[in-house]
Amino acid sequence: MAKVSTLNWSSFAALFSAQGAYQVGYAWLFGMTLWVTFIGGTIAFKTLPRQQFGNLQHRTFPIYFTISIALASGLLGLWTYSHPLVLTHYLQPSVTDVAQAYALVVTLLCQFANHFVVGPLTSKTMFKRHKLEKEEGKAYNEPGVSDDMKALNKLFAQLHGISSLANLTAFLALVFHGLWIGNVGAGIKSIF
Repeated sequence: MAKVSTLNWSSFAALFSAQGAYQVGYAWLFGMTLWVTFIGGTIAFKTLPRQQFGNLQHRTFPIYFTISIALASGLLGLWTYSHPLVLTHYLQPSVTDVAQAYALVVTLLCQFANHFVVGPLTSKTMFKRHKLEKEEGKAYNEPGVSDDMKALNKLFAQLHGISSLANLTAFLALVFHGLWIGNVGAGIKSIF
């Protein structure tokens, strides 16, 4: 007869490990970045009127970037704790542990810049453009818009491009890291 296992505190604690937390954190961050960058945003853009789409992005992106910053910080902390060469060889990206830390730092910096600098500037520009559209009675892309609207359009395009590039860079850094941990493993040490 087979032995029946029951869950108790010690069996629950055995299920949690730093390695497991790392894998869940990476999967969450990668999946969320993939969804926001390529799937959810595209669906919303094709479905919603332009101003509603902009308002949705304005509300969801701060949450997305905050979660990304928290997860990337946690992953970087666990990676650095588990791979001490990162601290002693931090200026040598040819050291594989350091290269992986760089990938996490790139992700963190891109999402940080988007959350605290580029995102707010983009939203501010978008709302100025919405206001000017109402004042002029024309959409931003109609012929005969004012010079102010043309200037806002140019600024918005630049900021949106920077934001998109930063987000794509974060995604590619996560792909690089994911390919590494998928082939070699993460090697995360227990913290308990």
